[in-house]
Amino acid sequence: MTGKDSRNPSGAGAIIALLILAGTIIGGFMGQPSIGLLTGTGTGVLIAVLLWLRDRRK
Repeated sequence: MTGKDSRNPSGAGAIIALLILAGTIIGGFMGQPSIGLLTGTGTGVLIAVLLWLRDRRK
């Protein structure tokens, strides 16, 4: 066990899913649910990549 890495990586799946839903709902209120979906997806993926980069530096 001394050779294994004991870090716990962060998962971002829930963040992506919540931002997709939130973007779609907010976009729906504004009359553009597909743009909200794309914005939520893009924002979620961006946050997931940033979390991945942060975990990689540790």
